[in-house]
Amino acid sequence: MSNETAFEAFLNQHYEEAWAAGLAVLLRSILEVDRNATQIWFAFYPLSLFCALKEAGDRDQLVQQLLLQGDYELKDQIDTSHRFLYGHRFWPQVKRAVEEHAKEWHGLQSMSSERSQAKTYAASLPDQILAIARAAARETKVGESILVGITAVAFMTVQQVGLAAFKAAPGKTNIDKNYARKSPDQILRQRAKDDSQGLLGFLKTVNKQFTVTHDENDDRAKYKLNEGQGLAWGAAEDRSRDWVAIDPRRMEGPIPVECRSASCGTCWVGVLGGAERLSDVGVREGKKIKEFGYIDSGEPKPLIRLACQALAQGAVSVVIPPWNGQFGKYLKSLKQNQPEHVSPIRDAPSDAPREETLN
Repeated sequence: MSNETAFEAFLNQHYEEAWAAGLAVLLRSILEVDRNATQIWFAFYPLSLFCALKEAGDRDQLVQQLLLQGDYELKDQIDTSHRFLYGHRFWPQVKRAVEEHAKEWHGLQSMSSERSQAKTYAASLPDQILAIARAAARETKVGESILVGITAVAFMTVQQVGLAAFKAAPGKTNIDKNYARKSPDQILRQRAKDDSQGLLGFLKTVNKQFTVTHDENDDRAKYKLNEGQGLAWGAAEDRSRDWVAIDPRRMEGPIPVECRSASCGTCWVGVLGGAERLSDVGVREGKKIKEFGYIDSGEPKPLIRLACQALAQGAVSVVIPPWNGQFGKYLKSLKQNQPEHVSPIRDAPSDAPREETLN
């Protein structure tokens, strides 16, 4: 007998295609500071991979087959997986709002006397996310658009880990108070800032150096690399910490790497800021990144890159996923052999929130 709640049943009707459509609707309502971060988070924790592992006859064997390394279990990172989102600052309030939504979902859905509220609970996935973000915004007294991305993350987290595990997590933020005080505009300005090359830097044709930030909530999480150098190559020269002790995959600096030829997929990163300052995706990187399953995009400068192939032409801010693998071909084969699951996604309401900043 299933212990699935009504809210979980609703979420489990939504497959990868439905979530992709829902995110496309929600992006217009997400504040700029979290627009890239939200898309990166959903690339880091793909629903299709979670479902494949869940439905596998021999899960351990599949993990080995897909060469999964690191911490790929979202259930072990409920409060921390989204630390790189600005909305993480309001995780406790968003988490409570989602839990309350789940608690009332079934009852309000069936109460004809509460038609206006019941309509909210019977609404589409994007509409429900917007409604919960709006409720959390009233409690936190911040702009609603700041919370849309983190609310979408909360919904997907419930779908993958289950409501019981979601509720059992402490619901705490994981950034220092000094960073929590930064405004969205401050963070965007920092991402937009490029390295000065000195008074006559505009005359420089060689020896230009740029900064790569790999954790925006840590002033020490930066390293320098030369113009035209791959992100992974520059990281290998960073000896500021015992990286292997932090993560066994980090054998050469903060970015995990096992090769230099886009063959292992270990060095994938999300680009929070400065994507335009990286080289275009080459033929090999484009082919391999799809095979690994990280993205399926023909964009020349996407938000997911292989650090050994992405060459720096300016300062960049990236986020490093806690795991890696090679699962693209496997998931594609499953999709070809199964009927396509698509849940309908309506367009966002005409009164979808505009971008706002903190009060």
